[in-house]
Amino acid sequence: MRNPVGGHVPVAGGLATTGLAYARELGAEVVQVFVANPRGWATPAGNPAQDERFRAECAAEGIAAYVHAPYLINFGSHTEATAEKSVESLRHSLRRAREIGAPGVVVHTGSATGGRSREVALAQVRDLVLPLLDELDHDDDPYLLLESTAGQGSSLCSRTWDFGPYFEALDAHPKLGVCLDTCHIFAAGHDLTGPHGMRQTLDLLVETVGAGRLRLIHANDSKDVVGAHKDRHENIGAGHIGEEPFRELFRHPATEGVPLVIETPGHGAGHASDVERLKKLRG
Repeated sequence: MRNPVGGHVPVAGGLATTGLAYARELGAEVVQVFVANPRGWATPAGNPAQDERFRAECAAEGIAAYVHAPYLINFGSHTEATAEKSVESLRHSLRRAREIGAPGVVVHTGSATGGRSREVALAQVRDLVLPLLDELDHDDDPYLLLESTAGQGSSLCSRTWDFGPYFEALDAHPKLGVCLDTCHIFAAGHDLTGPHGMRQTLDLLVETVGAGRLRLIHANDSKDVVGAHKDRHENIGAGHIGEEPFRELFRHPATEGVPLVIETPGHGAGHASDVERLKKLRG
């Protein structure tokens, strides 16, 4: 399939029991899940029976499942406790991804806190993340997918070219990839709505990180205008990005085979209609 389309699914009550039931409601061809509280540091063991069932049913239905690491992770933090917990939390997400057969783990690229420079923060990113990447030494280990932010505060990565220094800090590790969030990149200042805006943005990304690094797309419209630096997602076609850039996204060579996951507002029917809309735009 050129681009599987699906959504982030709730898993309270069990990965397979709740998550896959919701995926079927959406008509999802791909899912994204949390394997820990996204706003906490806990690293729960998981339920082997649910893991097994989830893996088996995903395989049977041809659904790829991605893991989103907790939001608190920040490898650029000046706080030692945050840096240490970030390592523990991401290692947990990578381990759980392996256990459920997920091909990738999405992590936010973070920010330089405490008034430190971007260079100092990226040197710390290198020290903390490179050892985690080196642990991914099996063919079926997940990729680590960097997701840029909307450019708030002292963000380490918000424009396409910011991925360059981040990749350099991590030696462009073979297990490193990109998760492109359309709302974030628009909010950071890439006008996806201009003539060929989406194509130019994707061209820039490939120029920066190389072909084959884009491995997941968060398909979200934006409640705010381009360059607003606000991370406020909107339903597909209902925000300032509109439908047309998504149609263009499906035509770009860099997105060949790359799954799209919605993280739009609402639940149930609203999500199902976003998935349906993207499938129509896919053609």
